[in-house]
Amino acid sequence: MPEKAIVIGAGLGGLSAACLLAARGCRVELFEKNGSPGGKMQQIEEKGYRFDTGPSLFTMPFILEKLFKECGKDIRQYLCWRELDPLCRYFYKDGVQFDNYSDRGKTAEEIESFAPEDALAYSNFLDYSEELYDRTAGPFLFNPLYNFSDLKHLKLSDFLKIDAFSTVSEKVDSTFQSPYLRQFFKRFTTYNGSSPYQAPATLNVIPHVELNQGGYYVLDGLYQIALALQELANELGVFFHYNTPVESIAVENGRVSGLKTADGSFSPCDLLFANSDASDTILNLIPEHTIPASKKKKHKTIEPSCSGFVMLLGCRDQWDQLKHHNIFFSADYRREFSDIFERQQMPEDPTIYVANTSYTDPTHAPVNSSNLFILVNAPYVTESQDWETIRTSYSDFLINELEERGLSGLRESIEYSELITPDQFLSRYGSNKGSIYGTSSNSRFAAFLRPRNKMRGFRNLYLVGGSTHPGGGIPLVIQSAFNAMELLERE
Repeated sequence: MPEKAIVIGAGLGGLSAACLLAARGCRVELFEKNGSPGGKMQQIEEKGYRFDTGPSLFTMPFILEKLFKECGKDIRQYLCWRELDPLCRYFYKDGVQFDNYSDRGKTAEEIESFAPEDALAYSNFLDYSEELYDRTAGPFLFNPLYNFSDLKHLKLSDFLKIDAFSTVSEKVDSTFQSPYLRQFFKRFTTYNGSSPYQAPATLNVIPHVELNQGGYYVLDGLYQIALALQELANELGVFFHYNTPVESIAVENGRVSGLKTADGSFSPCDLLFANSDASDTILNLIPEHTIPASKKKKHKTIEPSCSGFVMLLGCRDQWDQLKHHNIFFSADYRREFSDIFERQQMPEDPTIYVANTSYTDPTHAPVNSSNLFILVNAPYVTESQDWETIRTSYSDFLINELEERGLSGLRESIEYSELITPDQFLSRYGSNKGSIYGTSSNSRFAAFLRPRNKMRGFRNLYLVGGSTHPGGGIPLVIQSAFNAMELLERE
């Protein structure tokens, strides 16, 4: 193992990589441009309200458990989590409402009340989703997919059965009769920032992760995951440099020799793991002459995932219809995604996600109050957008829309508010054009062609995080660190 490693970025990928490197005896320094760990996973506390500002659902906890175990620790000494019941409440524009559970029987009873023709299809689709997982998890998610030898885990017969040649929407529409279940299952594609009308049906694996394996909430908020990883890293001897932006990566003869920070300091290293956005790393941090022009061009033109328009509202009221997770569906899903990816504008009729963690954890809001995290999928940043204007007009629109959808008195109840818009995702985290999930999966094989966890052409440069293989979301970001470590150990 090399003597000294540097990690760029204290997102979950960088924290995970730092812990794994330190546990293997490497001296690790981590550089983070902002003042706290977590990357896009942050937490805000104001006026008695607490908000998680990043991921709001914890899935596949066994991956995080594995990380702590490999570092010689018991994760239960750091974190506690519980499964949510229901997982989520859904509201349709025509007034239909249903609760979704990990218990298929309970969900089937709900579906019988508004779409009885699809009650059996629901269970069958989750079986199909589980089969996709069984065929893809080993060969794709838990595999670096770096060399041709990595494809030995993939059976041709399995590859032909992962639905890479149809879209999520096409598969869902052929399975369900009711518009309710069709819209319900198409929403999971947004978990990696893509459109169900363009992404391959392979992404129908996502419902299995939440609905079969379970969706969880971490006590005191999901930001505790970032804090737990920081604590673990500190115990392993990782040295943190917060508020220290990286200006460039130094390369000599195909090998990273260190990095230069914005204050002009140079830090040498034997090994570098970049948790910065992959496109930002390639386009802005690595010396231009060390990367082929074709690679630069590819990353300039690659389609980013969607971004997000986020409202944090501290409200002196509670609404009985809200659970922990809530989805208010739009009336025209196809138009919504066309607005985001084709017209590159905020959707005129958006699907609105509302996390109300005070439902589960009353300490997150004052008595008889609510902490509402409101998210609408948004286009990535382009030159034609005026986010200062959009911030005001669209936030007013969303409040009006939620009041019309049943949250009466919402506007008058607000005593704290903050907005996070795509241009801020770009400026705060350096994500590609303000995207949340790196590249989109809006083409047949895009989900399988994310930047790999080791940079070709460099002997000691590794990439981790949601913009790299295998993708975004808490478990996959942590898995990217495992994949990078496997590639390092091959060396």
